Amino acid sequence: MKDIIIIGGGPGGLTAAIYAKRAGCDISVFECMSPGGQVMTTPEIENYPGFSGTGFDLAMKFFEQTSAMGVDFQFENIKSLKKEDGIFKLCCESGAEFEAKSVIIASGARRRKLDIKGEGEFTGRGVSYCATCDGNFFKEKIAVVVGGGNTAVEDAIYLSKLCSKVYLVHRRDSFRASKVLTDKLPNHPNIELVLNTVPLEIGGDDKVNKLIVSNKITGETSEIITDAVFVAVGTIPETSFLPSEVELDKGGYVVTNNKCMTNIEGLYAIGDVRNTPLKQVITAAADGAVAATYAAEYIGG
Repeated sequence: MKDIIIIGGGPGGLTAAIYAKRAGCDISVFECMSPGGQVMTTPEIENYPGFSGTGFDLAMKFFEQTSAMGVDFQFENIKSLKKEDGIFKLCCESGAEFEAKSVIIASGARRRKLDIKGEGEFTGRGVSYCATCDGNFFKEKIAVVVGGGNTAVEDAIYLSKLCSKVYLVHRRDSFRASKVLTDKLPNHPNIELVLNTVPLEIGGDDKVNKLIVSNKITGETSEIITDAVFVAVGTIPETSFLPSEVELDKGGYVVTNNKCMTNIEGLYAIGDVRNTPLKQVITAAADGAVAATYAAEYIGG
């Protein structure tokens, strides 16, 4: 049995691992893919103090530090979690089972889909949810980014350096993205803003060749000729493995107190899966420090 199990190896989970390890706890970090989480796909990090570089580089620094401390990593996907007689029991998709005195949920969130015709059909054939992963496939070609938040604007700017033309389609007349990002858009003349517009259908033959959109003001339908559609319309928290008694907000994010504890004693939630108003690397890391400190206190009695 572990003192603390951390579900998720992003910045929050790895920071929690550092703090828990320094507190003398016996811990394991469960990650179903590679350590680093979504930050791995961020092209540039400019707002994490003391660091300037790619998200991949920052993720590797987190991983190297935790590895050097002897943190145990389990590359397993958690299927279910429950608490019985004061002990947390985790079941993995592989069938493996683990127990812990306390659990920190750092499972993050996955990209939300558009749920329009053609999206599923052309996923991997022009439809992508990761500009930094797939942008290179569309050098000197035309791309569309759908969304209005930080990720969408970051993706558009990143793709503008690779693609001949980038359309940024957003359903409103202004962006939710931070001003420091939107202020950069005019510096990239090959980015064209398509505002007050929603996507209706993705079309193509063997691969994407168009996006059908509708203007919300005029009701007019039109086609954007494109080789790729990058979807950046928000996230859905990864909570499917949690017991039904865990309190969630109306968006499906885990509700916690100021110690990052959920309504179940000994169960904590941090980072993008938590109902935090700001989802950034630095806030996830702060959550990790808070949760690990109080989880160590909890198991210490």
